[in-house]
Amino acid sequence: MHAEEQAEHRWLKRILGDWSMEASCSMGPDQPPGQFKGKETVRALGDVWVIGEGEGEMPGGGIGRNVITLGYDPQRQRFVGTFVGSMMTHLWVYDGELNGDVLTLNAQGPSFNDPTKLSHYQDIVTLRSDDERILTSQVKGDDGQWTQFMTATYRRTR
Repeated sequence: MHAEEQAEHRWLKRILGDWSMEASCSMGPDQPPGQFKGKETVRALGDVWVIGEGEGEMPGGGIGRNVITLGYDPQRQRFVGTFVGSMMTHLWVYDGELNGDVLTLNAQGPSFNDPTKLSHYQDIVTLRSDDERILTSQVKGDDGQWTQFMTATYRRTR
């Protein structure tokens, strides 16, 4: 079996390389946003997958590590992937679509309000240029409205 590279796979290859990251995240109601920094290395796995390995400061201290996999499934015509982090036990499974230079990745994960329940999340990757991308994370509330809780700016270092 040989997977044929598609235009969507070539789009993913635009994020290959080493990146520095600066992020801001909500720390809760009536609290100022937390600021943190990190780095990520994104490499290819063959012609049809990318794997990102990141690490960064955690709000409240310490270092968190994460791994993201992204690919494109031409049969489903959807982007697919996973995310795991050293700071959580949940395996995030992505299902997404590309609109220009904006990749919206949908997933389900533990609710902020009740970790025994699942909420809908989106990680939105926007390529501003070949050397800068923005990651915005948001959660859908019980009222059906999306609330942004994190924004990270990635800049290519190599």
